[in-house]
Amino acid sequence: MTIQEHQAWVKQFYESRNWYRFNPLIRMNFLTEEMGELTQVVRTIELGRDHPGEHQATPEELRNHLKEELCDVFDQALILCSKYDLDPAEVFQYGENKLKRRFDSKD
Repeated sequence: MTIQEHQAWVKQFYESRNWYRFNPLIRMNFLTEEMGELTQVVRTIELGRDHPGEHQATPEELRNHLKEELCDVFDQALILCSKYDLDPAEVFQYGENKLKRRFDSKD
């Protein structure tokens, strides 16, 4: 699956549930929420979690949780790309070019 294929799929999925209607400013709140969830799982992986009554996750569960939260963050970014009619591949290329210029990279 390409990034563009996933972007089209997630856009259709959000539209079918009437979630796509939210404007980019509201969408940023959703992205922030997902970043918080990603932060929590990374903290748990890196530092552990000592919370009474909470299930002690296995390494496989933590890895799956990390994938879930990363995907949620990516999906919010892809919806923002869609809202602004940006091709994610073009956005990635733009970022790569910026870093190459900034650090005078020949790669």
